[in-house]
Amino acid sequence: MLMASAPAFAQDMVPVPDKGDTAWMLVSTLLVLLMILPGLQLFYGGLTRSKNMLATMTQIAAASCLAMLLWVVFGYSLAFGPDSAGAMKPFIASLDRLFLAGITAGSTAPTFTDGVVIPEYVFVCFQMTFAAITVSLVLGSVVERIKFSAVMVFTLIWLPLVYLPIAHMVWASSGLFFAMGALDFAGGTVVHINAGVSALVAALLLGKRIGYGRDNTAPHSLTLTLVGTGLLWVGWFGFNAGSALEANGSAALAMINTFVAPAGGALAWLAVEKLAGHKPSALGLASGIVSGLVAVTPAAGNAGPLGAILLGALGAMFCYFAVAVLKPRLGYDDSLDSFGIHGIGGIVGAIGTGIFYSPALGGPGGDDFDMASQLGVQLATVATTILWSAVGTAIAIYVAKAVTGLRVSRDVEQEGLDLGEHGERAYNP
Repeated sequence: MLMASAPAFAQDMVPVPDKGDTAWMLVSTLLVLLMILPGLQLFYGGLTRSKNMLATMTQIAAASCLAMLLWVVFGYSLAFGPDSAGAMKPFIASLDRLFLAGITAGSTAPTFTDGVVIPEYVFVCFQMTFAAITVSLVLGSVVERIKFSAVMVFTLIWLPLVYLPIAHMVWASSGLFFAMGALDFAGGTVVHINAGVSALVAALLLGKRIGYGRDNTAPHSLTLTLVGTGLLWVGWFGFNAGSALEANGSAALAMINTFVAPAGGALAWLAVEKLAGHKPSALGLASGIVSGLVAVTPAAGNAGPLGAILLGALGAMFCYFAVAVLKPRLGYDDSLDSFGIHGIGGIVGAIGTGIFYSPALGGPGGDDFDMASQLGVQLATVATTILWSAVGTAIAIYVAKAVTGLRVSRDVEQEGLDLGEHGERAYNP
């Protein structure tokens, strides 16, 4: 009698979060925070001139803090809350979770395995760090000349206008591209293409730095940039492997891919530098590592290790072309190559995922995998993200300009934003 009734009883049970999955997601969330503070701060800060070091770090930290608060107020609700009504359902969620209403310590969020859940607060926090780092990545194109107040207004407008709809469309179960079967394991479109295209539009609308192309704008501390690169790489394991939402084989696949893709990207960048007649550089090494990480992000759990290595290497080569050839030829001032690395690397990764998902290439796709169909979905997702990001960013920049003036004065830019905007110095004279 007991044996006969056990299956029916099990079906009625409410799923309980596994402590191992929960612990892994807590750690992953903290690893993504490490990517921002201090990883991205040091990576970007070292690439600026010394007079703008603190300003760059402060912009990243303040924008991240604002993004986190906005996430609690309405961000999580609009991205992952209950479905909105009617035609808006594929593009944005509802405001039913405003201020996280209805979420308790006992609330759960589903994972990719039927019947497996994690605490919803953990999922809220994990996705919150993604929103924070994405807006921070955008700032790499406009540092050394944008007002601090403009950064805050831009973040306030950009997050709901650009980030939240794209996150919903790609990652929410009712989202337009999720329903179409788009593959974006950890943010190739949502984070990197989104941030990279936004960075390019922001840089074009803001204008070039004074003396760009004439004055010396070389990084003031590649040592700090390399330290930041290491912290980014470590944090990226939370970013990629954490996106499995469970401590399982998918997380393990994402983990090994997060080792080998940046390794392939680093060596590919150094090789291209050498072939182009330059010495293999520390900056090239750092750029190659990050390019490989960006390219593998959408494929972290959607490709085999060989595919990840190839994606990392291809991503680095395309990013090198964007940074060393395309930017000088077109003359735009993307200060720290946010578009060249994240935009281009994200596009390569998102499209490449549609190829390397194939089981014939070592990916986890099933026997019925249709590469042509999947590439069509990937291209549609990439194109929509590019268009949405460009238009939304233009609106956010023009609002910030109307409210703050957007750009610092000529005197402040020449003096440096550390003193001019914050009254501090990164280093004693």
